[in-house]
Amino acid sequence: MSDLIGAVQGLPRHLGQHSGGIVIAAGRLDEVVPIEPATMVDRHIVQGDKEDCADLGIIKIDLLGLGMLSALEETIPLIRRHEGQEVDLAKLPPDDPKTYAMMRRADTIGVFQIESRAQMAMLPRLRPRCYYDLVIEVAIIRPGPIQGDMVHPYLRRRNGEEAVDYPSEDVKGVLQRTLGVPIFQEQVMQLAVVAAGFTAGEADRLRRAMAAWKRRGGLGPFEEKLIIGMRERGYEEEFARQGLRQIEGFGEYGFPESHSASFALLVYVSSWLKCHEPAAFTAALLNSQPMGFYSASQLTQDARR
Repeated sequence: MSDLIGAVQGLPRHLGQHSGGIVIAAGRLDEVVPIEPATMVDRHIVQGDKEDCADLGIIKIDLLGLGMLSALEETIPLIRRHEGQEVDLAKLPPDDPKTYAMMRRADTIGVFQIESRAQMAMLPRLRPRCYYDLVIEVAIIRPGPIQGDMVHPYLRRRNGEEAVDYPSEDVKGVLQRTLGVPIFQEQVMQLAVVAAGFTAGEADRLRRAMAAWKRRGGLGPFEEKLIIGMRERGYEEEFARQGLRQIEGFGEYGFPESHSASFALLVYVSSWLKCHEPAAFTAALLNSQPMGFYSASQLTQDARR
């Protein structure tokens, strides 16, 4: 029995269907990877694992719809129709004090990304005051930074409770914008290059390995290369081990900075509308249901308050 268990360990255990995934091959897809009919008519599912498809060089595109985009599109004509005002989302006042004050109070029910309980608990602690603070806010409440023990050090440093120091100028160049704490995927890859001597190609392979290290049983050759590379460049053992723990944390899902920056823009726009145009914004949310964390009743109660 133990032999059988060992043989199936790590194999796919159930069908996981991506709701917005598209797979593209140069020729006929069924000549490259096995496919099967999906429940929906005229839809098919690739039987291969997504990592195996990537190894084969098959292009995989994720197309995800955001309900907030629909709500924003709905809000503008409501403002025009009922208040006679034109609002251009591309030209909103940047860093509006009232909008950020609302966020710091965690008054964010209905707002994109920062309406969850975890985000609402973080807002009064991080106290965002500018756009890049929102980029951090979106990325830091993720399994990667949380598992890698990056949240509390960042907050302590931001609040002046802990000194920010860097083992080298190279590392400072990578981590200065996040107070010495790697919060984004790109930073982890850059650290591997500047602190452990990885090439750009090796850093990209590390990025892929980060997502699969639990399933495949470890970071394998990257772990040894990271530790040895950092030692050879004069970094302390503890710094190397801490870096490895943080990289393993990113295996639990960490955000790319570009992704977080795009989401932060929607955070600000939806927050500004909630702050300055609450009636139209709430109506648009109701017209775009289902979406978000809250029911129609909770949204209307919040609007009345």
